[in-house]
Amino acid sequence: MSPAPQPPYPWGVPPAILPPPRKSRAGLVIGITGGVFVVVMAILLTVVVIRAKAESGFPEARLALVLPRTMLDGRYELTKDLSDTLGRKLEKDSTDVWDAKVTHFVVGRYSPGGDPAKGALSITGFYGRFKNADETRTMALKRDGEADGVAVDVPPRDVTPAGSPVRISCEVLIRKRPTLTLTYPVCAWADGNTSALLANMTFGAMNADLDLKSAARTTLRVRSETVKPLS
Repeated sequence: MSPAPQPPYPWGVPPAILPPPRKSRAGLVIGITGGVFVVVMAILLTVVVIRAKAESGFPEARLALVLPRTMLDGRYELTKDLSDTLGRKLEKDSTDVWDAKVTHFVVGRYSPGGDPAKGALSITGFYGRFKNADETRTMALKRDGEADGVAVDVPPRDVTPAGSPVRISCEVLIRKRPTLTLTYPVCAWADGNTSALLANMTFGAMNADLDLKSAARTTLRVRSETVKPLS
């Protein structure tokens, strides 16, 4: 079997799409959350490694992943949607995956009150038909913790809320800049049709909740607002 081809961008997307660093605290937050946005996309590319084809055993396509204008009782507003640009590139790089048939990538960033300086709730995922949901969820968090400039504060663990229709795993990461350090939760889910990573990065009075059980409940709410039946 020939080696699997590598993604065109080793870290997901070209650095040129990120805003230039700014000296203000707000600018640092925007820059650092933008960096996580890129890393999350790279993780999904790593998870969806191109391998040999396998045509049987896929679940029926029933669900899609969408980006609503607001989430979590309107507290978070969509400030960046790259699904039709970078998402399309990711789709092209995920063809002929042995255990996943990807229909569409969703790449979005939400901010509290629509203000990127307050932080970001980034969601990066895809929908289609997948065989190995547990492996997808586990590997996504593993790669996230291995990214450059990131340290794992709390390792990934299963924190699935009672009654959840899917498993949810979360971790706590630390990302540092010279004058700013952010500690934030990252959670992942994967089922037969949808998979996503959710990174919640805020600061100051609105510091992210680092209780992983709480983060998992938030992730489950986000899933309920972003996963919809296929029309």
